[in-house]
Amino acid sequence: MLIQTVSAAWMIAALVTAETPQPRGYAVQKARRHFISISFDKQYVQPYSFNKHPLPELLGQPVDEVHLANFQYRTRDQLTQVNVLEYGNRGTAVGATVYPFGSSVGATLAIRGSIETLPTIRLAFSGPAPSPTYELTNGRAADVGVGVEMSDRSAGWGLGSHAFVIGGIGRATTDQMNGKRYFLEGGGGVMSGPFGVDVSVKFAVNRFSTPVTHSIYMIPISVRGTLSF
Repeated sequence: MLIQTVSAAWMIAALVTAETPQPRGYAVQKARRHFISISFDKQYVQPYSFNKHPLPELLGQPVDEVHLANFQYRTRDQLTQVNVLEYGNRGTAVGATVYPFGSSVGATLAIRGSIETLPTIRLAFSGPAPSPTYELTNGRAADVGVGVEMSDRSAGWGLGSHAFVIGGIGRATTDQMNGKRYFLEGGGGVMSGPFGVDVSVKFAVNRFSTPVTHSIYMIPISVRGTLSF
């Protein structure tokens, strides 16, 4: 009886083991590499240190910000008042980023070029100044930069993300004068398939030589739509 019982138990265990499927190895599908990304930006351009650049350079002396008056700045000697008639905050940009080694997962080299609008600036001076007004209109900037992107793209239409930092140089052109510029930009976003949405912050220094050598600091904050290939 004992031998029959043991034999039956052994047969049942053998059948169960034979019918139980063995687990298979799970292969993770890798996201394909993207080599170029084109973009369109809507920008909000924030001035930075306007009382240091360009006003003291234009007027040749320190300038202080003034509140509760019909003008915004005044020279330290109290002789010249500055009225900011216009500083446009809205801008647009188009650009393209090239990844020579591809962008999929991990860090990769990024080379970016862009063309963006510059804000219209109109100033009026009351008192000693190089000219009674200062204007920058119909401004454009062409930039090129090199940086690093860290990506975590998903295969197919899965949700991925990335972050980047880029620095470079550019050329600024306006109706009144032309100049050079340099910048540092950082940001990141999410993407699904070839489409993505980014948010970036750029610090740009624009240098002009007319009527005197001066700089204008700007911080464009961008919401960017991207299409990658």
